[in-house]
Amino acid sequence: MAFDWSFVQRYAPFFVNGTLMTVFISVFGILLAIAVGLVCAGVEIARVPVARQIVRAYIELSRNTPLLVQLYFLYFGLPKLGVVWSAETCAIVGLGFLGGSYMAEAMRGGLESVPKVQRETAYVLGLTPVQSITRVVLPQAISTAVPGLVANVIFLFKESSVVSAIALADVMYMAKDLIGMYYSTYESLFMLVVAYLVILLPISILGTWLERRFDYARR
Repeated sequence: MAFDWSFVQRYAPFFVNGTLMTVFISVFGILLAIAVGLVCAGVEIARVPVARQIVRAYIELSRNTPLLVQLYFLYFGLPKLGVVWSAETCAIVGLGFLGGSYMAEAMRGGLESVPKVQRETAYVLGLTPVQSITRVVLPQAISTAVPGLVANVIFLFKESSVVSAIALADVMYMAKDLIGMYYSTYESLFMLVVAYLVILLPISILGTWLERRFDYARR
């Protein structure tokens, strides 16, 4: 069967709308994941007795259950408890819940890579705890954590394809919908691949640039 370019031209606007929804859900989910990751990494580094065990339990639960199961719990399970969220909210919270554990581990690794002697030296030189963190610890920790953080961002963008399971009209939903209605599998998958490349390729290039820049600064 010949590739139908007219089908691509006719339904490309639908994929644009789906791509915008994917970007919207992913960006807010990633921001939530970063916030959760910062809190969890801080708790682990500070070794807060009870909170640290809670964080470890959350990380294990989040990383060892599929995103689809988490979304089903949020979208279908919570209403049984009287909590009703929109599909968009469930998708953002689901991505944030999943991504928070991965972000926490990447941030924790970055913070732990900074030798303790450097913090002690900063105190000896007269820096306050805040100055020690912002001027000594964080710049080095970020340079170490950047590769993991960028990989997690790309991972969460790709994981967002699962949100179509809760009837959210993202780019994956559009592809499955068109395939089901018109059986134009090749054309729909072509537009799906292009949509993800448009989203992820710039992020990958930016991530590579950031890694090189921070690695150069560290040297």
